[in-house]
Amino acid sequence: MSKHILIAEDEAPLRQGLIDLLEGEGYRVTAAADGAEALHCFADERPDLVLLDVMMPEQSGYDVCRAIRKTDSLTPILMLTAKGEEIDKVIGLELGADDYVTKPFGLHELRARIAALLRRSVVTRQPQAPALPDRFEIGAAIIDRKSYRVEHGGVTADLTPREVKLLEIFYQRQGEVLSRNDLLNAVWGIDYFGTTRTLDQHIAQLRKKIEPNPASPQVITTIHGVGYRYEG
Repeated sequence: MSKHILIAEDEAPLRQGLIDLLEGEGYRVTAAADGAEALHCFADERPDLVLLDVMMPEQSGYDVCRAIRKTDSLTPILMLTAKGEEIDKVIGLELGADDYVTKPFGLHELRARIAALLRRSVVTRQPQAPALPDRFEIGAAIIDRKSYRVEHGGVTADLTPREVKLLEIFYQRQGEVLSRNDLLNAVWGIDYFGTTRTLDQHIAQLRKKIEPNPASPQVITTIHGVGYRYEG
């Protein structure tokens, strides 16, 4: 299911532009034109993230942030401000905002910050995984965690630290569908601002080292629209 974002922005052209941008990224979007409407929408819709302009009629972004945090300490709040003074940013963060973007902002930066906040908000409660052996098998490939090497089909290849980490996760969670965001969180960290394309590129390189036929992967398969699964 796509993530749901609440936009609170009183400038109609910017509000529509944000709607178009985020819907184009696959998010579900609800929009409010002022602070009071934003609070009503938040109570009714319970979005996954709030994109909140500071200067709005009825109630300011600061007021909305303060009100949300009285009942909800977890939903990420990203504040938009036209002001460049440090004090305004500090006030927003002290009221409970998770991050801010100063207008005018780059679209790539906005997309990256939203994606990072959504990843950070996902709380995964997995049971403690058993300790991994120094050598383990992924399909027909033998992974050596100490030397960062893989043996497959009589060929030995080097692995990067992130490739090893990905293989460890797949090995421990065989048969599970792992979302791209979960894998990014686990390997790159919750503060990583890049896109899922980085993960896809790493998986493509990894398949060249462990798959009998990388063009038709059978070991680590793609679950379209979600992520990847280690078939075993």
